[in-house]
Amino acid sequence: MGFRMGIVGLPNVGKSTLFNALTRTAAAQAANFPFCTIEPNVGDVAVPDPRLDRLAAIAGSKQIIPARMTFVDIAGLVRGASKGEGLGNQFLANIRECDAIAHVLRCFEDGDITHVEGRVDPVADAETIETELMLADLESIERRRANLARKLKGGDKEAADQDRLLAAAQAALEAGRPARTVTVAEDDQRNWKLLQLLTAKPVLYVCNVEEASAAAGNAQSARVAEMAARQGAGTVVISARIEEELAQLPADEAAMFLQEMGLDEAGLDRLIRAGYQLLGLQTYFTVGPKEARAWTIRKGTLAPQAAGVIHGDFEKGFIRAETVAYDDYVAGNGEAGAKEAGKFRVEGKTYEVQDGDVLHFLFSG
Repeated sequence: MGFRMGIVGLPNVGKSTLFNALTRTAAAQAANFPFCTIEPNVGDVAVPDPRLDRLAAIAGSKQIIPARMTFVDIAGLVRGASKGEGLGNQFLANIRECDAIAHVLRCFEDGDITHVEGRVDPVADAETIETELMLADLESIERRRANLARKLKGGDKEAADQDRLLAAAQAALEAGRPARTVTVAEDDQRNWKLLQLLTAKPVLYVCNVEEASAAAGNAQSARVAEMAARQGAGTVVISARIEEELAQLPADEAAMFLQEMGLDEAGLDRLIRAGYQLLGLQTYFTVGPKEARAWTIRKGTLAPQAAGVIHGDFEKGFIRAETVAYDDYVAGNGEAGAKEAGKFRVEGKTYEVQDGDVLHFLFSG
């Protein structure tokens, strides 16, 4: 599994420029006017992980298959989107299908690029979007609770559980807090996710800064970082312009360009890492002569469920997992060396897969 991140923001903040850079395509038209993105543009990108290349080199793998993540470029929201202003309703529906939301915030000054509200204030922009999503959630909750009334009178337990969760979300929203601030019991997690509330989704603030501030950020991105810290949200500083230039360069030239800009890595790498952290994701590997492959799972995933990411039959017929930690695999120059060093392990159904594990699953077909 990868994950699906919706890129949202007010018009003209650099969303489509960033999307184009991330997916290395020009599918999303980046133009200086609102609603240039009419349909959500969806792009799958490879998750950069140098560990995979190292494993493939050691194993002599013929093919390298990285993990993938999906970005959805959702057209610019405006004030009143929850009431259908702009192209609001359509895009709110697109957000519901994403695992997380990346709020792209304009943290740069440029007189040639019009701001839809006539000023550059990323914190106010974030509040505008959050308010629209909260209003949309409130409207949805009120409608759904009204529809549950008849089932509640009939003593329907499932309806009662749903109404209880909706009521908790409604109380938070009416108090001016997003649904993600609600404490949800472990037993309720599945039903809570099924509610698909917009403000229950984890948020990552993407500060789009001018090129000169790409390494350290600027005063505006610092304000966003303070806001995110108060909310428990993630932040990442990116220059969409730099990412756009990088996307068009060969790997060796891109590395030199990053060095010249004083950057250790591309914004894509930072964005994916922040997204992984936000959703509690990690990577395990399968390695052999045919291919070296990365797989994405949530932290805390047990071995049978990790096997199920490859194929459902692997989970159903799971017998055991043979595993070597990444560092031990590299130190032993492969599985044989790791075995000699006593680092090869056999794990059962209760094993919690760790980030970087090199796994081989045995199952009954």
